Amino acid sequence: MPFDSLSAFVDALRKAGELHTVDAPVERAFEIPEITDRVVKAGGPALLFRNVVGSRFPVLTNQFGTHRRAALAFDATSLDEVGERVRKLLDIAPPGAGIGEQLGALLSLAPLRNAIPKTVRSGSVQDVTIEQPDLHALPVLTTWPLDGGPFITLPLVITKDPRTNRPNVGMYRMQVYNECETGMHWQRHKQGRAHADAWGDRIPVAVAIGADPVLTYAATAPLPPVLDEFAFAGLLRGKPIELVQAKTVDLKVPAHAEFVLEGYVDNTDLRTEGPFGDHTGVYSLADRYPTFHVQCITHRKNPIYAATLVGKPPMEDAWLGKATERIFLPLLQMVLPEVVDMNLPVEGGFHNLAIVSIRKQYPGHAKKVMNALWGLGHMMMLTRMLVVVDADIDVQDVRSVAWFVLNNLAPDRDIVHMPGPVDDLDHGSYNVAYGVKIGVDATRKSASEGYTREWPPDIASSASVRKRVAERWREYGLDRIEKNLRPDAWSGQGLDALARLLHSERGPEAS
Repeated sequence: MPFDSLSAFVDALRKAGELHTVDAPVERAFEIPEITDRVVKAGGPALLFRNVVGSRFPVLTNQFGTHRRAALAFDATSLDEVGERVRKLLDIAPPGAGIGEQLGALLSLAPLRNAIPKTVRSGSVQDVTIEQPDLHALPVLTTWPLDGGPFITLPLVITKDPRTNRPNVGMYRMQVYNECETGMHWQRHKQGRAHADAWGDRIPVAVAIGADPVLTYAATAPLPPVLDEFAFAGLLRGKPIELVQAKTVDLKVPAHAEFVLEGYVDNTDLRTEGPFGDHTGVYSLADRYPTFHVQCITHRKNPIYAATLVGKPPMEDAWLGKATERIFLPLLQMVLPEVVDMNLPVEGGFHNLAIVSIRKQYPGHAKKVMNALWGLGHMMMLTRMLVVVDADIDVQDVRSVAWFVLNNLAPDRDIVHMPGPVDDLDHGSYNVAYGVKIGVDATRKSASEGYTREWPPDIASSASVRKRVAERWREYGLDRIEKNLRPDAWSGQGLDALARLLHSERGPEAS
């Protein structure tokens, strides 16, 4: 069953042995981040800090920090299982013009109507109402030495389009300036920014902190404007998100979130925001962003403040990115059926590098796929580098991909330069939000693409020999030797016995 709240997910983490509770006093500035950074990079558990100096609220970090916990957030055993759920949904979807239309059409199909958000009369998020808010009471973290101040790093920023009333839930960092004001770092490509532009000077905004894990993920997902995050989370959960009317703004908020900040963003009140140690591994520099004015805070009786750290990978956001990779692969294949698999390597920060394998069918096919991917709006349009390989290459094995690309690449023939929009955080581009992206066509070439030589075959054993050796390999436990990196065991009797057995079964030529 899906988790209805962050608190329920924390209970599940505890029962699964995936949560460590810290009762010693810790500072919200630098200490919690330093501890968390070490644990994240060691593949350790989620952390619940219950004794935060200067705040009565506990802090949860690293809730998504391993493949197991990211899958558990979706009540699954693996992220591939979550992707298969999406694929099964798409199998029954009616034909549409694009991803957004297909996803929107899903909501009209029984029994999928339960994915539509459900409005309830009351919710635990409004157990306590604070009409004179003080953001300093929240244990907001200051992570890195050059950060401009404390930042809310896991906010679900809720807005709606004033023309259609369609909601949006985005995740935009928020620097805390004082008791009731923060920055609102919505970049020009974000839907929240589009809503702000449509409203004009003053935009009603609610910010949920600590929601159920699927909704938290959905706020990070690159959805088309036709589908809102509440509906998408309902699709992934198989159960509607419950919403309740906010106290002071005309917005609906998650009924069982831990905290909700209500107020408005003033587009005319621009302030310096940043620097901020970002997921790129460097600081994003200070810039001017509009101000969020908090007018009211509501929260559960015993809320948990949810936070995440970003910085040099691997960090917790690696697994949110991997969830996007697996969930959106079926959607990508709906538009580009020639795509076999994709990998968004953690080291690339998810928008700096995408490796895609395709079933190549004609000359220039890889370049056609590049242009199609860059044209997919929020999903892929900001990707700095696209690498396209043949269908038989395992894109999840980055070492094999590197070997394949470096062996097949002719720069004058295979590299594409594409000017266009880039991420605001792309400090390598020569202008903010505009630069040049690169595509690498590493597929095998034929005469139809001007290749005048015979493409050499890869070196590989015959399939029959590989199969027989693999069977005996497991029988003699050599797979465990390989896994445990025990080179001393290779001189034992196992290999000799394996060779004798194969020799006796197939004759001298088989050994």
